[in-house]
Amino acid sequence: MPSKVRIALDAMGGDDGAAVVIPGAAISLGRHRDTEFLLVGDQAKIEPELEKHPQLRAASKIVHTDVAVSMHDKPSQALRRGRRTSSMWLAIDAVKKGEADVAVSAGNTGALMAMSRFHLRTLPGIDRPAISAIWPTKRGQSVVLDLGATLGGDAHHLVSLAVMGAAMASVLFNKKRPTVGLLNIGAEEIKGHEEIREASEILRARNLPELDYIGFVEGDGIGKGLADVIVTEGFSGNIALKTAEGTARQMAELLRNELQRSWLSKLGYLFARNAFQALRDKMDPNKSNGGVFLGLKGVVVKSHGGINAEGFAYAIDVGYDMVKFDLLNKINQMLNREGGALSSVQPAPEDVS
Repeated sequence: MPSKVRIALDAMGGDDGAAVVIPGAAISLGRHRDTEFLLVGDQAKIEPELEKHPQLRAASKIVHTDVAVSMHDKPSQALRRGRRTSSMWLAIDAVKKGEADVAVSAGNTGALMAMSRFHLRTLPGIDRPAISAIWPTKRGQSVVLDLGATLGGDAHHLVSLAVMGAAMASVLFNKKRPTVGLLNIGAEEIKGHEEIREASEILRARNLPELDYIGFVEGDGIGKGLADVIVTEGFSGNIALKTAEGTARQMAELLRNELQRSWLSKLGYLFARNAFQALRDKMDPNKSNGGVFLGLKGVVVKSHGGINAEGFAYAIDVGYDMVKFDLLNKINQMLNREGGALSSVQPAPEDVS
């Protein structure tokens, strides 16, 4: 384990840039004193925020650039315009050069993935990286991937996601053999696309020692926490994520409206406010912030763009854990040990989009 965890922050990413990134870093530093920060962005905007946090200043170095990737830039545009000069690129470059152990950004997701993949490259045996994140469930939390890094995927891709997701779950949940399920339209073995059924057959046949494959999981099984890791390709995963986020907001709005309808409703809230607070804490998106780009030769974490400082601190915390508990090495070990599982099917063609 490294004595210091060095974290490069894209201080110009997200809706509010340094105004959220800097106080978020200060919050995370309070939880992890063995952290050093590389703050990449416009020094004129970073300095005023940094003045408010003396301990963070002592643990930080600023890398100045006034070039930022827009939230509206296409990945190809960001690669052309932002290479070597943008705050996003320079944060990733610090990981590439060994100057940082992890990069964290709240910027444009597509641009961050394109730059990370182009600059860091993928691990041996991995065709395409994935976005993995923590999903609050009835039983606690699950790792869900892919949440939209790439669309589609064959059996080889799904098996590699299972291996990487299990490695992440073992780090975060301290489990030697996390349970893994494949997201499908039904639990029966005959259901689903051919690539999903084929991936299921491989996982059952291999009986991998560092993950416990439990079979197919339907959409409602994610929230039930039926598995420590839920695997799907990026198209379905992103729809599932956006649907869950939208449903949570809808339920919160409906509940708020109902509680304001009458004095009896307001009185009932007073009696049940502890329960409502516990529910808010459980569903707080800030506490589930931080998507890890798995499959790269380096650790990159994506934060939501509109998150607050506390939420950004959670994304930093995820990056800290990934480094402190040696996620990359764990994934490499699992991929090497289970190479037969990944080579038992033909890999997907290289995605050059």
